[in-house]
Amino acid sequence: MKTLKLLFGFVLSATLLTSCVVDDVVIVDNNPQPISLNQLLNSYDLWYVDVNATQGFGEVPFLQIAFTVSFRNGVLWANNNLVGIGSQGNGYGIPIGYYDTIGMQLDVDHDLDGYDSFDVFQIDNNTIELYNPFTDTSYFLDGYQRANFDYDFVFYDNIHYFLQEYEAWEKTFTSEFGALNEFDNENYLQFLAAGNDSEFRSSQDVNITNPNNIFWDYTGVYNVNDVPGTLYDKTLTLDYDFFSNEFFNLSVIDDGTIELLHAASGTVYEFRGRGYIEFLRTENAQGRMVQQENTLKKRKQKTVKKDNPRTNTRNI
Repeated sequence: MKTLKLLFGFVLSATLLTSCVVDDVVIVDNNPQPISLNQLLNSYDLWYVDVNATQGFGEVPFLQIAFTVSFRNGVLWANNNLVGIGSQGNGYGIPIGYYDTIGMQLDVDHDLDGYDSFDVFQIDNNTIELYNPFTDTSYFLDGYQRANFDYDFVFYDNIHYFLQEYEAWEKTFTSEFGALNEFDNENYLQFLAAGNDSEFRSSQDVNITNPNNIFWDYTGVYNVNDVPGTLYDKTLTLDYDFFSNEFFNLSVIDDGTIELLHAASGTVYEFRGRGYIEFLRTENAQGRMVQQENTLKKRKQKTVKKDNPRTNTRNI
């Protein structure tokens, strides 16, 4: 993540126009000469994956976890993590595979998932549709240049996933002010990508070097909400399975440190992320692993899924 700003100048907007598509093999983009699909894909540094605009009931794993993808000289890049977004890979993220174009067909060779293919349609000047004939699903991508892309907005708009990018969060600071409360005894938190995508665990262990050795005392579900009128301020609710809820104001100090203000007691805590997880596709694919987690880490579509009106014209 870039250095946090008090003000941000560019807010992402993803406008989905489903009624207007271009089916031609070449595309004219306010240019006296037609441009190829490869030129179109390279016309923007970053393509933001608007998962909420997705049409169809299938999924393409590498698109479902990516915040952005980039097409650079035959190499496919993606920002799959919020930690480091804006700086990792000079803003492009990490290379995840290779691509080639034939007419309006995009072929992808993903490092883990292997071959996949898409029919590409231009929706407007900076929006394209990637139709996957194998899953009958369309993803919509919005183009941006790195200089005009608001990485901070993406970070805070998806902060729920940021909490999942470490194996554990270790309490490193407790303020001297604030009333005594039960949460004073909690020293580790873990936010899981498994199950319903909102599970957490907490531990009263102390001084555990390896997150895999932490004994988790309590479980529950968590929820991150916006504070009306602000981008950066969030609230965090920990709903324990067998105890009452704990409510906090959540602030991000940096890519690896969060601050929790306990609403009931007024106590301030700082937690530091331990065991960064770099997502490529699955949690056991690369980097440090969450031992109990083998399911796919992915962004959840918040809108209601619906049938894809696109017709499959391939013989598959």
